[in-house]
Amino acid sequence: MKPVKAADAAQWKARPARRAGVALAMGGVLLLSAACSSSGGGGSKDAAGAGGGGGDKPAAAASSAAPKTSAAVLTVQPKDGSADVAPKDALSVSVASGTLTTVEVTDKDGKAVPGAIAADGLSWKPSGALNVGTSYHVSAQAKDSAGLVSAATSSFTTLTPGKLAAATDNISDNGTYGVGMIVSVNFTKPVKNKAEVLKGITFDSSTNTPVKGHWFGSQRLDFRPEKYWAPGTKVTIHYKLKSVEVSPGVYGDVDRDEPFTIGRSKVSTADLSTDMMTVKKGGSTTTIPITGGNDDNPSWNGTMVISSKEKVTRMNSATVSNIVGGEYDVPDVPHAMRLTASGTYVHGNYWGNAFGKSNASHGCISMQDGKDGDDGSTAGKFFADSIVGDVVKIVNSKGKTVSPDNGLSGWTLPWSAW
Repeated sequence: MKPVKAADAAQWKARPARRAGVALAMGGVLLLSAACSSSGGGGSKDAAGAGGGGGDKPAAAASSAAPKTSAAVLTVQPKDGSADVAPKDALSVSVASGTLTTVEVTDKDGKAVPGAIAADGLSWKPSGALNVGTSYHVSAQAKDSAGLVSAATSSFTTLTPGKLAAATDNISDNGTYGVGMIVSVNFTKPVKNKAEVLKGITFDSSTNTPVKGHWFGSQRLDFRPEKYWAPGTKVTIHYKLKSVEVSPGVYGDVDRDEPFTIGRSKVSTADLSTDMMTVKKGGSTTTIPITGGNDDNPSWNGTMVISSKEKVTRMNSATVSNIVGGEYDVPDVPHAMRLTASGTYVHGNYWGNAFGKSNASHGCISMQDGKDGDDGSTAGKFFADSIVGDVVKIVNSKGKTVSPDNGLSGWTLPWSAW
């Protein structure tokens, strides 16, 4: 073994001390880097070189730390991608551990769906039913107690009905009707969800007149105010039935507005104890000699409404039940105005002479006219001055009171029963 010289021994002993100094110097750089949050742009160039890239790594880790997450948890129903969604009661937005800040729902055309956030800020619902066969997009945001925001979206499509119940009424757009007009809506299929259908048909009027609906069976729904309409009233019917499930699996078929106007007031009262009819139109009153139903075929008592007008019509006993005293068939009855579905009319009469004297008809109210319908006759003038919706009352007949569903005779029901 080669002996170690004294000089070599001294050099060997000095090396550990040098390494310790280098290690200490490097430790200082590391401590300095750890104590500073700035990027490598801080500190001296030599220090950066001594530390290599290692001094920057803790700072980069601190700057890329994950942001805080909101505690608010949003739930949107229907879920994203849902199809065949029911138009009613299926859409909702709710939040847990937070409060809703905004909810926006739009259809495929960008039209906003109205709705409201609940007072407690925990839920949102639309103001009404959605449209059927339509795509919708929901965008909602909420925040937690720290103000951190969370968001959620959903897109879905409502169902397309396989069965429809068509609805028709007795109103023409922008038509003019008498003060007794009753709006009668008929459905092609039975309605089971009657309350929902009632909500889907609403009325606005220039006089803010309350209007109420009454069901006759499962396919007819009539509407009227408590008292006769005020002359000149502007009325609009709002139909919103396409989103209404009228019966299980069956939806309405109409969404539209239908305006009409109430004309002047004309109310006629046929008193069969005197065989005279008093006609009140506006501020004037006139009387007309008439004849009504005989003892075997008495006229209905009660308040009726003109539902249609025909310049000439055919009247046949075969179309009327319970006729007593022989058959009849008159092919050219002039100036006919229908009062009931069962066949009661106010009409012209060219074959009789009992006007103002006795009751000789099979139930109708008739007045003097010419063979071919004389427009200058009593009946002709009454016909020309009448419109659908005018009121005709029959009193002091030996007959029964007309049923409220026989024609537009709903005025026979008290408001409390309507």
